[in-house]
Amino acid sequence: MSTLDQDHDLSILLTRAADGDRAAFARFYDLTNSRIYGLALRVLHDRSHAEEVVQEAYLQYWQLAHEYDTNRGSVISWMMTIAHRRAVDRIRAEELGRRRGEQYVAANAPIAEPPTLDLVLQNEESMTLRDCLGRLTDLQRSSIELSYFSGMSYPEVAAHTATPLPTIKSRIRDGLRRLRHCVRSDGR
Repeated sequence: MSTLDQDHDLSILLTRAADGDRAAFARFYDLTNSRIYGLALRVLHDRSHAEEVVQEAYLQYWQLAHEYDTNRGSVISWMMTIAHRRAVDRIRAEELGRRRGEQYVAANAPIAEPPTLDLVLQNEESMTLRDCLGRLTDLQRSSIELSYFSGMSYPEVAAHTATPLPTIKSRIRDGLRRLRHCVRSDGR
């Protein structure tokens, strides 16, 4: 079956579903659910969230079936757009919830004053580390800073700096060796 034939069949099924034909909508679901689920899973990377988004999307297809306009594009494009928006909305909602949780924890965390000696030792260690970082090559330092202080994975550092992954691994490994040696020799 060609894409045009399939889209025509989906259009007919959707029109019948808009008229309340549950059997047509069930057939519509059977023909399209794997593509919609695949899209949701690619966006969300979580099976249970993808399943929820698919359910929400099909509910929206049922509710909006009467609004679908064949002149504005294919049925599958209309469906994919709705499913993608639902998946992105899910990501945004989860991120917002996570941030709110972090803000709540930060706002309600007890403030403990570290002992003065601990502060002095932390400050000395910080100064030693900064000094040792300054002794690295620019490439080693930037790779380590991106990985350890910005929280990027090695592949992310490689992509960010447009450098091959093995080169990033070598820079970070060699830089960490130099840092370890420097910190040990300065810390004695």
